[in-house]
Amino acid sequence: MTKTIRSHAVIVAMAVAVSLAGAMCFAQSGGEATFKAKCQGCHGTAGTPAPGIAKMMGVKPVTDPEIKKLTENEMISAVKNGKNKMPAQKDKLTDAEIKGAVEYYRSLGK
Repeated sequence: MTKTIRSHAVIVAMAVAVSLAGAMCFAQSGGEATFKAKCQGCHGTAGTPAPGIAKMMGVKPVTDPEIKKLTENEMISAVKNGKNKMPAQKDKLTDAEIKGAVEYYRSLGK
């Protein structure tokens, strides 16, 4: 009987751990998820592009003074309408997704 109770306790503990892990995955902000799915390929996971991408596409890190001086609205406009070699995303992402991704990207430079 004691082994059965311990087995049930282990199963319950494992179920709680799995539930918490799943909740933590959902805790990822929508902006973070959008950035990781749509933006990090060029802008890098931490807002710093790979050297080849930076050179080829002219992508600057989030910590670059030229990027840091941009307002949130200017960044949102650049994502929506495109800028330099970055294509417009207004037909691929919703306004909310763009805003969330920009907010997340800006947080990487702090």
